[in-house]
Amino acid sequence: MDRNVTVANVSPGAARVSIPWLAFQQLLDSALPIGGFSHSFGLETLVQEGRIRTTAQLRQYAENMMLMSWATSDAMVIKAAYRDMPGGDWERLWAVERLVHVQRAALEARTGVEKMGRRLLQLAADIFPAIDWEPLQTAQRNGACIATHPLVLGYASFQLEISLVQAVEGYLYNCVVTCINSALRLMSMGQTEGQRLIAAIMPLSQRALEIVQELEPEDAWSNMPMAELAMIRHETLYSRLFMS
Repeated sequence: MDRNVTVANVSPGAARVSIPWLAFQQLLDSALPIGGFSHSFGLETLVQEGRIRTTAQLRQYAENMMLMSWATSDAMVIKAAYRDMPGGDWERLWAVERLVHVQRAALEARTGVEKMGRRLLQLAADIFPAIDWEPLQTAQRNGACIATHPLVLGYASFQLEISLVQAVEGYLYNCVVTCINSALRLMSMGQTEGQRLIAAIMPLSQRALEIVQELEPEDAWSNMPMAELAMIRHETLYSRLFMS
């Protein structure tokens, strides 16, 4: 290999293959313009109603969401991607996505993950053209799949040869960061306190991983009724910072 090769001479595909974990980090970046900053997924309602007032309550909320929603529902779509993509069992994968998606009671929540997923698909296909996006793009155009955020991220992480464990950990981290970033705009909390909270919550991802390993994708479930009701009530708030 010519060690004098310049960055300008390296194709986008070659760069993707050589440093896939950096490409995955880019897809997890909270600054990625897919609209995640526009959605609180019910947190705004809970703060306005006074149900979440302190960082301790916020931590409890995020931890419960991780163990009883993000790991047991969205992460099941990612797990299905790793199970079904090697054999091209697309219909089985699309069915898991639909199963998880119809469990979202709030229209705003469904719309939010759809918009984020489709924007991620459009953006990722543009910045990583060496990945074969055709099966997902065709299914989304034909209505065979919805292209929600967890499906697109699971598809991308598999194509980048990221392990399932890393893909799930990355998704859970992204959910926690999105939650805390929303709280920073809703509560009296500083950036440092927010970062401490993220660091305190993330060790729980090991328990979340155990749950993911125990469940089959078709067994996906969510048990956060208060959060679901908050998502439903969000559209009736007098004033709103977020779309959901």
